[in-house]
Formats: sequence, structure tokens, C-alpha cells
Amino acid sequence: MTAKALLDILIPLVGDLSRDIPERDRYDRLLDAMRTLFPCDAAALLRLEGEILVPVAIDGLSNDTLGRRFRVSEHPRLQALLAHRGALRFPADSDLPDPYDGLVQNLSERLEVHDCMGCALHVAGRPWGLMTLDALDRARFDTVDVASLEAFASLAAATVNVVEHLGVLASRNEHERRRAEAYRIAASQTEHEMIGQSAPHRHLVDEIQVVGRSELTVLILGESGVGKELVAHAIHAASARADKPLISLNCAALPDTLVESELFGHVRGAFSGAVNDRRGKFDLADGGTLFLDEVGELPLAVQAKLLRVLQSGQLQRVGSDREHRVDVRLIAATNRNLAEEVKLGRYRADFYHRLTVYPLSVPPLRERGRDVLLIAGFFLEQNRAKLGLHSIRLSPDAQTALLAYPWPGNIRELEHLIGRTALRALAVQPIRPRILTLTGADLDLPADTAGAGKPNHVAAPGPGGDPGVPDLRRALADYERQLIRDSLERHQNNWASAARELGMDRANLSRSAKRLGLK
Repeated sequence: MTAKALLDILIPLVGDLSRDIPERDRYDRLLDAMRTLFPCDAAALLRLEGEILVPVAIDGLSNDTLGRRFRVSEHPRLQALLAHRGALRFPADSDLPDPYDGLVQNLSERLEVHDCMGCALHVAGRPWGLMTLDALDRARFDTVDVASLEAFASLAAATVNVVEHLGVLASRNEHERRRAEAYRIAASQTEHEMIGQSAPHRHLVDEIQVVGRSELTVLILGESGVGKELVAHAIHAASARADKPLISLNCAALPDTLVESELFGHVRGAFSGAVNDRRGKFDLADGGTLFLDEVGELPLAVQAKLLRVLQSGQLQRVGSDREHRVDVRLIAATNRNLAEEVKLGRYRADFYHRLTVYPLSVPPLRERGRDVLLIAGFFLEQNRAKLGLHSIRLSPDAQTALLAYPWPGNIRELEHLIGRTALRALAVQPIRPRILTLTGADLDLPADTAGAGKPNHVAAPGPGGDPGVPDLRRALADYERQLIRDSLERHQNNWASAARELGMDRANLSRSAKRLGLK
């Protein structure tokens, strides 16, 4: 490469350091320049968060890679790159597994990476993450000048430093800095992480930031399985109470007779079986946040007592005549139409209005476009670790099927689908593979909703009366009804077992069955 060509690549990157451009665009331009200077089949930029490496930009890897989280201790190559000062190239015959095997795009047969190198990035003297280059040819990087790669790594570190510096400037004050750090820490914990890049997802994240810093009561609305509890965790992490406890209670998982005790606590002898004093969820959440999931299932009598606690902060345990004060922020969630429940007299209007100070809708997975691939990548990496596999990948037709399917069960359904598909696909392999590929056939999604084959039912007339246009609500109800029927048949009408298989509470399953005419 001539000196002029080299400058034509590097000068725009240097110019970017003084420009205000989105973080994602900045990182994409960086990887594009790296692949031009050091030809490879795939490149990635990964940020280190505790013991996890999070992909922030990729080029040449499958889309679901952005949803994966690589635990350093489980990937020896990434571990070696972090520990090495400067650029490091692995021998072609290295027996260390490559985390990108099976993830390079547009591959039919050759799935394993054969030439790999990378470099750790340091910002302000601390390890920030990695940049990696991978190729399918064993000798692709024979002519790469290590010193040139290390020089480029310095430019990459400068780019990262600019992004980090802009983030600090945006904080404005110490309180905001602490809040952002609490949110970052919470987001780095994979079990509470929200993954996505779609416009509906970004809008939801923006809404969380807005309401998180307030003390307002939030009612999270959305279908079953959309991740309402994750949203509650994110709101709490974005608040000034982030260093205080977040206590959760599923209101549908308890008998009506125990809900009051769980919320407010009880004293010894308050009822049969109350052999000791017990603190309730409000006491445990004092100073922090209480999350009430399935709040639409609360009995009317409990709604009245909850309303009083929310208005006055005064709490009285079951069986006690003494009151004490608690300082609790309430976040609630429901998949029911509470306004309609109020009209029908099944929900208190005053309690409903106290809950809906700030309603927050979580979009269903079918409205989030390609986010389904990112979230699938997250679950694929989880199952790879559980099954002890080197890699799990999605074939192109599997990705197409995931994008075409309407996901009536949302993210929970996707999680269960990936888990059982990986397990079943592995079970039929005659020899345990290094790389497990999941195909569209393995996913076994219904043909009419996965965009393949003929419909297995006659479409109901759509809103315009056209019999060729299916009514979405009716189609989803038909599909949900069939899922429940099939599960009950497999479990000999054992409702508890069917609820576990479908990822639902038994009470919710019973209500859904009644709504669908199955009871």
C-alpha cells in the first residue's frame, strides 16, 4: 500500500476524533479502516465489562454476534489477548478454540477460523477491551506488520478515549455520573441486560432514562414474555436508589390469603401457621424499590390497603395495631387492560390512577425487527456454555425463520425455543460436533407463521373484509389455543406441568385457557 493510500485511510479517522458523530458510526468507520489496512474475513471491537467481553462493533460476523457475551474465563484466546501487551497472532495449528468459529458470514462448509490475531486496547492506562481480526486462510496474516497493527491499535484506543470522554461530559454533575455508573453496572450483569438496536427498543431505553431519575410510580405494560421485569431492573438502576434493594413480588403466584402477608408482613399469631414475626416486601424494600409483577391479579381488598401505603407511607403488619413508615418507590407491571378492568368493576379506579402516574409500554418482539437475532445470539451463547460446546450458530434459513415468526410468547418464547432446539439438535448428532449449526428445520416453527409452506388454517377476514388477509388477533389466539392444547395433551391434562413447559404461572395459564374457551 502506498503512503498516499495509507494517509487516505487514516486521515478521516483522525478527523473523526474532533467530530461529534454517533458512537456506533465511529466504531463502524474504525473497523472498516482496519479491514482495509489489514485484509481479513472478520473484525470485531469488544469492550471489557468485569469478566465479560461485550461486542460493540462487528464486521464480517453474523448479526447475532452483537447479542453474545463472552466470559473471558471460557475463551482462552480472548484471555491471552487481554494478558498480552501488544499485538498477538495465534499459530494456525493452535489448539485453543476460536470464539468466532461458525460466526463468520457467508460460509457454507468452512466454519472454523484458521488465522487469528488481535490486540488489547488500553485507555488511561487501564484495559478497555480488544480488537480482533480473523481469517479462514492459514497464511492470511503472514505479511501483516505487527508494529503497524499496534500503531493502529493506538488510534483505536484514541477513538475509544474520545467516546469515553464525551460520555463523561454528558454526565454534567456527580449525581448523574453516579446514576450512569449504577446503570452501567446493572447492564453488565447478563441476567438483567436489555439487548437491542431497533427504534422501538431505543425509544424504550430513552423512556427508562427519563423516568428512572424521578421518583414517579411506573406501570409497565406489555404482553407476556416481553421482559417487563428487565425494564423494572433498568428503571431501578437508572434511579438515585440504585444502590438500595430492588424487591420483587409476583402477585399471581400467591393465593389471595397470602398476598397481604407477603406485602406487609405479619406478627406472630396473626393467623394459623404464623409462628414468628415476619417482615413483608415493603419492609425489605425500604429505601429502595418494590416491583409488583402481574399487579392486575391483586384482590380488591389488598388494592385498598396498598393505596393507603402508597399515599401515606404508613404500613401496618397483619395482626398488628401499630403502624410504621416506609420509603419505597413502586414499579408495577401487567399484561392486562386495567382500564377495562376498572370499567367492569374488577379493579379499583383510585388504585389504577395511583399506578398509572407514568405508564410505560414494552414493545412485543414482533415489532422489534432484527433485534430477534441479537437476542437469539445472547441465548445461543448461554446454551453453548451450558452444553459445553465450542460454538453454536444459526444457519441463514434459521435466521430467516426467526425474523418471519410473529412471537406470540415474545422473548420468553425465544429463550425456550433456542434452549430446546440446541438440546435436541445436539442429541441427534452421531458424533459430538465442535460447531453445532441450528437450521430452520431444527427450530420447527409453524409453517404458516415462519413464512414457509401452506397455511394450516383458513384465514379469517381482515379488517377490510378481504378473506385473504388474516386477522392478526384471531391468528394469534388460534396459535395460543393450539399451544395450550398440545401442552396439556403431552402432560395428560396436568395444568401445573403444562404451565412450567409454557413458561407461565399456573394462574395465568388458567385465565388464558378460560379466555380462549378451553375451560
